[in-house]
Amino acid sequence: MRIDAHQHYWRYQPQEYAWISPDMAVLQQDFLPENLRPNLLKQQLDGSIVVQARQTLAETEQILQWSEASGDVGGVVGWIDVTAGDVSDQLQRLHHPRLRGFRHVVQDEVDPAGWLQQSAVARGMQALQQQQYVWDILVTWRHLAPATDFAAQHDKHWLVLDHLGKPDISKGAKVWGQQVAELAAMPHVACKLSGLVTEVVDGQWSRAQLQPFIEEALERFGPQRLMFGSDWPVCLLAAEYQDVAGLVEETVSRLSADEQNRIWGTTAANVYGLTGENHGSVSAK
Repeated sequence: MRIDAHQHYWRYQPQEYAWISPDMAVLQQDFLPENLRPNLLKQQLDGSIVVQARQTLAETEQILQWSEASGDVGGVVGWIDVTAGDVSDQLQRLHHPRLRGFRHVVQDEVDPAGWLQQSAVARGMQALQQQQYVWDILVTWRHLAPATDFAAQHDKHWLVLDHLGKPDISKGAKVWGQQVAELAAMPHVACKLSGLVTEVVDGQWSRAQLQPFIEEALERFGPQRLMFGSDWPVCLLAAEYQDVAGLVEETVSRLSADEQNRIWGTTAANVYGLTGENHGSVSAK
């Protein structure tokens, strides 16, 4: 099984996607399953994990419908108001076999560290992990330390670090490796090899510049807790789909076939429960 562990769908409406700024013209259009499928076919991928792009229950319901209609292997990481007192009611509303986890755009909070430390968040996370939902962590390198504290507190099911925690590319891979070391040492934390191309200023990236971050991630997490993610269509701000896939493919080509298979799908299938076995439980890794 080969899986793109991180991509998005949307019908573009300016008022609904305020984060898409005027200088992101390439994103100001619809991106739906029929637009993604040629990329999946070209890279011989069986499906994908669709990740929320808006913080509404309605969007989560919509991407669940799109994911199911696509017919591809895959799942959905949606959004839920994890701080609310009605988390159980929200979960009942969203219940769907393709719903595999949730994400909150923590990086955009006024105080990301404070948000992660809220008692309401802790209560919500307890409910989600009891039902074996994965939680995708979206922070930048500036908040890897509080994200580490958060992960230590919530260790009953998988947590997934999106986009390598958005490293500061200018400081180099070794600095990032030190910043992420404690988080990466936790066996219930996985990481997506995604989003790197858009972390380079003006999108002027090179393989020589970004490959060391993938290599450092291999040292810190190992192939068994790493997964390929395109971050399509956001990646189009800096690279075509095949360029993002090629960056990972070239970097991991020295690994064994089994290790490469983990990065290209086995890890995602295990973490997000796409195999139907053990529902991606931490104990199954």
